[in-house]
Amino acid sequence: MRELTYYVAASLDGYIAGPDGSYDFFVFEGELQKTVLAEYPETMPTPARGPFGLTTTPNRRFDTVIMGRGTYEPGLRMGLTSPYAHLEQYVVSRTLTATDPAVKIVDGDPAALVRELKERDGKGIWLCGGGKLAGALRDEIDELVIKHNPVVLGSGTPLFDGPFTPTGFLPVARRDFGDSGVSMVTYRRK
Repeated sequence: MRELTYYVAASLDGYIAGPDGSYDFFVFEGELQKTVLAEYPETMPTPARGPFGLTTTPNRRFDTVIMGRGTYEPGLRMGLTSPYAHLEQYVVSRTLTATDPAVKIVDGDPAALVRELKERDGKGIWLCGGGKLAGALRDEIDELVIKHNPVVLGSGTPLFDGPFTPTGFLPVARRDFGDSGVSMVTYRRK
């Protein structure tokens, strides 16, 4: 059975974006960049794959991405209608309409969608954001891979935005990138 992995960068105080949706304060350089490009190449948006030398690199972990409207819209505003053309793409939104045949807009229950996707053959499913969608999918998340960045934001989009529901995860791997101060921690559902 396929698994849902919430793979995301976060601040020390648990935010995945600033109040305006910005995320340019998160580090992507040095050893962290080399690791991400080698182990998670499919998480690079399609336009970035060429400049990073990933044009012919196969997907290693994921073949499907699911994201919320807030994660999808910044690229859409720049004319990028299919940000991850190398993946099967789903956007959960009650307000968006289809802009690209390669992107499926889902206005129903995201948990039902994920359960259906888990039953299909293939690689893993990447939850790429945002916080409200992560909150709605909390019970479906099998793994968290959080790139903890050494920055405090104070406010913004929380890692999980939903009702108070304590949910246990156990750390199973950790890598510290001393040149950037980022720690990549992998957690599995308890």
